[in-house]
Amino acid sequence: MTSARLSGSSASPSAHVKLLDDRRFRALLSDEDWGRLPLATWRRFSKRVADGDSVVYVGVVDEVSFSEIGWWFAQAARLIGGPLPTGRDTGVPMIVTVTEDGATGGQTWTRICARKRGFPQVIHSAKRFAGPTGLEEYVGFGVSMALRIAVEGQALTFRSAGYGLQLGRLWIPLPQWLTPGDLTVTHSDLGEGAFRFTLDVTHPRYGALIHQSAVFREAVS
Repeated sequence: MTSARLSGSSASPSAHVKLLDDRRFRALLSDEDWGRLPLATWRRFSKRVADGDSVVYVGVVDEVSFSEIGWWFAQAARLIGGPLPTGRDTGVPMIVTVTEDGATGGQTWTRICARKRGFPQVIHSAKRFAGPTGLEEYVGFGVSMALRIAVEGQALTFRSAGYGLQLGRLWIPLPQWLTPGDLTVTHSDLGEGAFRFTLDVTHPRYGALIHQSAVFREAVS
């Protein structure tokens, strides 16, 4: 597995991609919590590229599971752009591209997950440093999710803290029956440049709905 930084121009990324000190994620945690993270995680979440530049991570999906209700919920979410995984394939490549968005001060995330048959699933979202918790994920069609960032053990977690619909400047909370429940993303450093990304969706009534885990490795080019 490899990763590389890509510039918006056709020139060599190593010559033109500018790295900036990024304190946006760190500002959402206490000094004590931030200090419990591995050094590699510090670096990964303190690395900011210039507007329009991207960082690309390449990995392999090694765990996927759905409950019956979770699978149907993921298919229904296609109506708002398909922000949840929809396939059960493991051992397939997954590419994540993080692009700096100067217009919003946030990041645009593109996830490409290969399938053993057919075209890959492509998921687009934007992380914005805004909202009631200071961090939110916008998936399109006016739908966004507030995120609460925390440190558990030596892992960095992002937990849903409410879903809403953006209508102009008005943010309308979505009723629980229209949401998948609690969503948790866990970033665990594995050493030697590798890390594990885990997604879990758990409904208060129906229990575990979706689980996906992938291992990525980053390399500077």
